[in-house]
Amino acid sequence: MIDEMKNKPDYEKISQILVETLNLSQSPVAVKFAKSAEGLPEGVPEVEDTVRHCQMVASAGKDGKIFYATAGKHACAGGGWALGLKEITPSLQTGEFYYKLGKYESWAACMRTIQSVPYVHKTASTEPATYATVYAPLEKTPFDPHVVVIVAQPVVLLKFAQAILYKLGGRIQSEFSGIQSVCADACAQPYITGKPNISLGCDGSRKFSGIDDDLMVMGIPAELLEEITDAIPVVTGAAGSKLKK
Repeated sequence: MIDEMKNKPDYEKISQILVETLNLSQSPVAVKFAKSAEGLPEGVPEVEDTVRHCQMVASAGKDGKIFYATAGKHACAGGGWALGLKEITPSLQTGEFYYKLGKYESWAACMRTIQSVPYVHKTASTEPATYATVYAPLEKTPFDPHVVVIVAQPVVLLKFAQAILYKLGGRIQSEFSGIQSVCADACAQPYITGKPNISLGCDGSRKFSGIDDDLMVMGIPAELLEEITDAIPVVTGAAGSKLKK
């Protein structure tokens, strides 16, 4: 069975509103977790090179490319694990990997962090949880995404935060640990929890995918996209808004 939404949002219109209202420098990126080959959009090619998930997001958002990537095309073991494509490596699970990078005082500190990182769990099946990840700029997506990734300045994410709270109010609780920001924080967590998540980015995504120092990352579950987009012009146009035109 192909995993699609019953409601069919106008992704092109949504992207246009977000880009024009918030002055986004790159397109929002549609990301799908395909459970099997049958879940791949017809006519979408596999990515040619073996690269990192964060680079794939950048390729879709900046260059407008549409493609999918199976486990073998994911260069980052941590990203492949977080997205449900690969088993976690022993060095990552024990804490050795990030300890050797100098990011933690001890293996134990790293291990505790890894144990709290969100990842896509597989079912009782022996197959991976995710067959392939699929990417497209939101305005051109030929598939229903599970998550939409935004890379933008903090003031833009402020407007998203206000839009999220527009109807019901409250507070936003985001989780991150300074590692695996685009894969675990912005994709796996919103997919698993159904809640948007904001991340500061990480050294890897900033180094390999060109996320500038003044940008942050956000993942939005696709089911909430229309509601949030409807509120964006309202909160942006409100009196005192930093982005008020």
